[in-house]
Amino acid sequence: MKKRLIWDLPTRLFHWLLVLSILAQYVTAELLDDAVQWHFYIGYFTLGLIIFRLLWGIFGPRYAKFSQFVKGPGAVFAYVKTFFDRDSLPSVGHNPLGGWFVVVMIALVLVQAVSGLFMTDDIFLDGPLRSMAKDDVLSIMNTLHHLSFDTLVYVIMLHIGASVFYGFYKRQKLVPPMISGKKPLPEDEAQYYGEAQGITHSQLGKAIIIALVAAACVYVVVEVLPPSAPAAQYYY
Repeated sequence: MKKRLIWDLPTRLFHWLLVLSILAQYVTAELLDDAVQWHFYIGYFTLGLIIFRLLWGIFGPRYAKFSQFVKGPGAVFAYVKTFFDRDSLPSVGHNPLGGWFVVVMIALVLVQAVSGLFMTDDIFLDGPLRSMAKDDVLSIMNTLHHLSFDTLVYVIMLHIGASVFYGFYKRQKLVPPMISGKKPLPEDEAQYYGEAQGITHSQLGKAIIIALVAAACVYVVVEVLPPSAPAAQYYY
């Protein structure tokens, strides 16, 4: 086996920043008092992360692209048949089943972040888009915000369980490559996978531009789209 650079630095940063963001969201909402403002701030940051990942999935390096790991039913079914084969070859990027888990997780976090823009703490703080929505829309957003998080918890548990299963049963460690970016693959990659694998660099310049675009999108949603608050009236 020879290690090849598979996961670019921006993809790895996205992964671990998303982990920290979800954990911080839970802590500020469920465990801390008077941390709702931080819950909103972290929610904006999380929305920016998801926008970045969506764009990176189109313009990023080979194994970050959705086109590389989002496979059709045939590929998923063929992979599932080898799921309990301890000697199956490791996938170079995401395997066909894991690729769809990535899509589901991104979708759930996106729903969580967008619906959070319409939430309120019922005391002082409202999401930036709350005043733009009618009551029926707010009710839907409230339901989506809580339902998506509950579903996300189960998906995260499955993700952790899969990492443990692959590490111990299939002897394919998933966490270290997401830290170093390098994944052990057969020496003669072309023989096993049909072509040479790996990436040469992380395209950091492109990542910075996309990160700025994502930040600009969040700024527009949070600061530009919401209507201005009416000026306070003073009576003497």
